[in-house]
Amino acid sequence: MSTITTKDGAHIFYKDWGSGRPVVFSHGWPLNADAWDPQANLVASNGYRAVAHDRRGHGRSTQTWDGNDMDTYADDLAALMVELDLSDAVLVGHSTGGGEVVRYLARHGTSRVAKAVLLGAVPPLMLKTDANPEGTPIEAFDAIRAGVANDRSAFYKDLSEAFYGFNRPGAKVSEGKRNEFWLQGMQVGIKGAYDCVKAFSETDFNDDLPKIDIPVLVAAGDDDQIVPIQAAALKTVTLLPNATLKLYPGAPLGLNGAYEHEFNNDLLAFLAD
Repeated sequence: MSTITTKDGAHIFYKDWGSGRPVVFSHGWPLNADAWDPQANLVASNGYRAVAHDRRGHGRSTQTWDGNDMDTYADDLAALMVELDLSDAVLVGHSTGGGEVVRYLARHGTSRVAKAVLLGAVPPLMLKTDANPEGTPIEAFDAIRAGVANDRSAFYKDLSEAFYGFNRPGAKVSEGKRNEFWLQGMQVGIKGAYDCVKAFSETDFNDDLPKIDIPVLVAAGDDDQIVPIQAAALKTVTLLPNATLKLYPGAPLGLNGAYEHEFNNDLLAFLAD
């Protein structure tokens, strides 16, 4: 397997397909780089170099006890960028991966990056606070932690319904997609999965977003039950200096069906622009 070693000794697994301008994918929770396989295959087949890594604690990367926080996730991404000597790259982050991309750009700058895509991304802040009344109450995230701690197998299977919008009337349910979500979730170490809930829900990116001086495509489904757009995408575009918003009517957080096809087309168009 291809891995890099971080400064604290963690091994970060990555895929590296194709050649050309790098497109670097950061995945959502509790998934891994495999969640991006269709898009990685797509861009690699269209003249780009697709790079996708497993976040520490997830998939084939080291299940570290410490470091399951947004700063370290961003530093791991930076280590990957340096090790592979990637430049003029396009970063693509989904959900938690969108937070990882934003924190990387704010923390490490844009010298290696030309553009970014934030898909269903968690910034600027998921948690409901006095200053962020559109956010999600802490009780919802406590319930996620309880699900991970007590019966994560059943929890991940149940969560896949809302993640892909399969709980909506008339939804075409893919049991294969649900099984894929469950399988990737079960590959996450329980400590990393538990800690990551705090990382994606309580990290405040309000000060990070204005620092990003490159074009950013902010894409989201307007029926996202996990990362509601009122606290996420709609606020993010107001804080980014150079952002374009693309909403997908009726779409959930998880890529599937017509929503996935439309996003794929938008991704290729953004890369070529």
